[in-house]
Amino acid sequence: MQSAKCKAGVIFCILYFAFCIFPASTARSEVKGPGTQFTIARLKYSGGGDWYDGPSGTVNLLRFLRQHTRIDAAAQEVKVGIADEDFFAYPFYYMTGHGNVRFSEEEAVRLRTYLENGGFLFANDDYGMDLSFRREMKRVFPDKELVEIPPSHGIFHDLFDFPDGLPKVHEHDGGPPHAYGIFCGKRLVVFYNFNTDIADGWDDPEVHHDPPEKREAALRMGANVVVWALTN
Repeated sequence: MQSAKCKAGVIFCILYFAFCIFPASTARSEVKGPGTQFTIARLKYSGGGDWYDGPSGTVNLLRFLRQHTRIDAAAQEVKVGIADEDFFAYPFYYMTGHGNVRFSEEEAVRLRTYLENGGFLFANDDYGMDLSFRREMKRVFPDKELVEIPPSHGIFHDLFDFPDGLPKVHEHDGGPPHAYGIFCGKRLVVFYNFNTDIADGWDDPEVHHDPPEKREAALRMGANVVVWALTN
């Protein structure tokens, strides 16, 4: 019974917000909605990693969504733990950090239920999260692998076009950026960017002093992920 309620709740959120997404050229006044705004839910996790890193980034991405899409985006993120009562109320979760990630057994099961029933997780490695994130996702989905997402995938073309795939924002260990995903059937449920840290490009300009073109690419890619999560 609990699983059925969770499934209905997450699917409702996905459909609800999908009705609010139209090209920015369409007049905003034409869109009517129930009044609940879309927001980015930042995932709180245990293990010692800095899940709270980059608070200005999500604010700037939400602003970018308001400016360039039909999403009625809130001004601020919300911070939610997997065990929280309202965990299933949000269609889109974002997680980041430099350090260790750890889920309890209950959290791993609860996150899997959420993702299998319409939810989406966008994970950004801020340099140092990779090993623990991969370990914990294997606990969430023992039967699935993080697979590389090719540049031809729609997530790189749905709103803004990235013919070469994921943009490179920060050097980290050098080399190309990588986009990985977990699929439930044909649906992408986890998007994980590695060796680029595109969320640093969302932060206020004085935080990392990235050039405008890198910040624009990072915000565009973030918008692509949000729109893809809400419409596919």
